[in-house]
Amino acid sequence: MKIVVIGGTGLIGTRLVKKLREHGHEAVAASPSTGVNSITGEGLADALKGASAVVDVTNSPSWEDAAVLNFFETSTRNLLAYGEAAGVGHHLALSVVGTERLLESGFFRAKLAQENLIKASSMRYTIVRTTQFFEFVKAIADYSTDGNQVRLPSAFIQPIAADDVASALGKIVTSSPLNRTIEIGGPEKFHLDELARRALAASHDPRTVISDPNARYYGIRVSERSLVPDNDARLSETRFEDWLTQTTKPVASAGR
Repeated sequence: MKIVVIGGTGLIGTRLVKKLREHGHEAVAASPSTGVNSITGEGLADALKGASAVVDVTNSPSWEDAAVLNFFETSTRNLLAYGEAAGVGHHLALSVVGTERLLESGFFRAKLAQENLIKASSMRYTIVRTTQFFEFVKAIADYSTDGNQVRLPSAFIQPIAADDVASALGKIVTSSPLNRTIEIGGPEKFHLDELARRALAASHDPRTVISDPNARYYGIRVSERSLVPDNDARLSETRFEDWLTQTTKPVASAGR
């Protein structure tokens, strides 16, 4: 089965391409660095020729309101048009759990616009909304740092490992299109401030995490359940502590 992964050289894309190839599929890693550009259309027709499915895991290089909206609308329109012309049977797009609750941010307004374009198209599709990745917890702390303090709200979050996101996408894209939105997330809920506290402690980061009800998540006001999936979400197995242990494990020197 030929599957084209748009954004195939990024965090999720590289993992997905590898997993699909391990299962015997012809996975194409499509990105500007491989000659495929979903904004200009460069290389799209050739990449999608003979493809059964396309997976869109792209991200905008800019989160400025107008730029991010233009990116997702232009890219999605191109992928849908070129995909329909090539006879692609399944359009899968990765989105974010809680998008409709985070519209204070231009990024999430753009993601919602992307979802609506897919739903309004003639393509058979699946939209997969995921919770935040384990890999970005430190970035959340960095964004919320002032001096030696990290100020975060205690809202719930249910993060997931990037490898588990790729595994879920691989299973979904090789199945029949669902023509609806589904959610995936990690197996555990945490308070956001506590999650950051655990992550920083594991890397011996000296910053102090302060629970602040007025603090924001990437500049967005969040309620207790803004960032968690519904009860029917598909949950992964990797636990945060196990992932932390693996990723912070010292690397042995060569020859030892």
